[in-house]
Amino acid sequence: MITLTRLDKRVIVLNADLIKMIEATPDTIITLINGDTMLVQDSVDEVVRRAIDYQRQVRGFQVV
Repeated sequence: MITLTRLDKRVIVLNADLIKMIEATPDTIITLINGDTMLVQDSVDEVVRRAIDYQRQVRGFQVV
């Protein structure tokens, strides 16, 4: 799960496993595997970083 901020400043927690695509238009649009979309304030790079960190935690990978 990753924490993100919607455009109206509400904080949400998203299951990163549900992300299908992330776009910058210039707002960040996240498309989920079920077709739903959401706009967030966080940059594409930040969303990707958080998703990777989440996957590392879940799978037990550590950067050496």
